[in-house]
Amino acid sequence: MRAISLSAGQLRIAEIAFWLVLAASFFLLPDKLTLMSQILIFGLFAVALDLALGYAGILTVGHAAFFGAGAYTAGLLAKHGWGEPFSGLLLALLVCVALGYMLSYLVVRGADLTRLMITIGVCVLLAELANRLSSITGGTDGLQGMVVSPVLGLFEFDLFGRTAFVYAYGVVLAVFVVVRLVTRSPFGLALRGIHDSRKRMLAIGSPVESRLRLAYALSAGVAGIAGALLAQTTQFVGIESIGFNRSAEVLIILVLGGTGRLYGGLAGAIVYMLVHDWFADLNPQYWMFWLGIFLIAVVMLGRGGIMGALSRLVKTRRPS
Repeated sequence: MRAISLSAGQLRIAEIAFWLVLAASFFLLPDKLTLMSQILIFGLFAVALDLALGYAGILTVGHAAFFGAGAYTAGLLAKHGWGEPFSGLLLALLVCVALGYMLSYLVVRGADLTRLMITIGVCVLLAELANRLSSITGGTDGLQGMVVSPVLGLFEFDLFGRTAFVYAYGVVLAVFVVVRLVTRSPFGLALRGIHDSRKRMLAIGSPVESRLRLAYALSAGVAGIAGALLAQTTQFVGIESIGFNRSAEVLIILVLGGTGRLYGGLAGAIVYMLVHDWFADLNPQYWMFWLGIFLIAVVMLGRGGIMGALSRLVKTRRPS
């Protein structure tokens, strides 16, 4: 198949169209707004993982630790009388950045296998801690009794998910723009260099470990925002938010969409969750079997996920 050549301006138009189509789902899919909100949130979670895995090359399978920490931070605030949503997001960001930076001293120095074991261990430990502190977190019953204040003091969270969708869309878009600016900055280019050749970056005097620690902390903060968003829009925090299964799920989403491309996380979330919802409705008893078949087929047929396939189809043309 011949590749289609697009200019930078045409790609920018396509990018704007992507976000406009997502916004239009408010009117086109009024009965699916809760699902669309979760797609946006899990897309942001996948973007957070991509920042660590796809850009910095930090192999991690325990990012649900930060997703869950952000969810519990916002949830506990809302339960104990501080339901203002934006300040809840900010505190979740700060808590997860601090947690990520502390853990980065263990994660960054190790080899890939060591990183896998450490990140899985941290995720399992935090999940067990949340279960043991059931008097605070609700344990396996989940954190309930949250009261989230209206957005900007005007827009209450309704049962139809309208406010939740608009709120999630605005936050995800804003955070995505910030993350994209970071990846295109000199810091982001340095992460690319470290991912391609750590030894070369060390040879030219780049502070590799400090940059990787900062990237891991930033990735943890974005994951915390995603977790806080889920807690606020559903007004519930389940213990599965911090479990290993959630880490595996977001890794599947990212691999499906394509690593190292930012939009891969969003594309993977859209396809994965829509197919997940369709199979669950089609065959409630065996839907996981068909979902597994679908994921295997996608991985076998496409290199680099959805975004990899699109990049092979669309060739960027430099402006003359």
